[in-house]
Amino acid sequence: MKFSLKTRDIAIIGIMSAILITVQVALAFLPNIELVSLIIIISTLVFKWKTLYIIYIFVLVEGLIYGFTTYWICYLYVWTILMFFTILFKKNRSPFFWAILSGTFGLSFGLLCSIPYLFIGGVPLAISTFIVGIPFDIAHCIGNYVIALTLFKPLYNLLNWTKKNLLTQ
Repeated sequence: MKFSLKTRDIAIIGIMSAILITVQVALAFLPNIELVSLIIIISTLVFKWKTLYIIYIFVLVEGLIYGFTTYWICYLYVWTILMFFTILFKKNRSPFFWAILSGTFGLSFGLLCSIPYLFIGGVPLAISTFIVGIPFDIAHCIGNYVIALTLFKPLYNLLNWTKKNLLTQ
């Protein structure tokens, strides 16, 4: 793995981070309906390990916008987990596969985000936080599934075409 960054890489990382922040803020009025998961999946498929930079700039700016609260702690690892699962299955280009992965990630989001509560209030707080969030996790699952099934192919093709035709010159 080569982690050196060129000026072009820094520009791509900045643009992709800005896109993540923009779509997250723009859709913040919808409970757990988001494009961030799909964009992280597609960014990982196209830009590979450089997506780590995109994720952590996004997480830092999220903290600056909304505050460095408990949810922010889970953002430090949940998006990276999604990136690692994407790398694990990187050869797959089926929108159906990525819709299932994205939906599963949405469904497990509350469980993953309950981990900090183990340290704050113990097992009872973590379990109660997870249980209270189940309706939101179900909405997150359905939203992620539909969005990925609908937008995976066009967004992947667009980003891949952009990388090959505009970013390699």
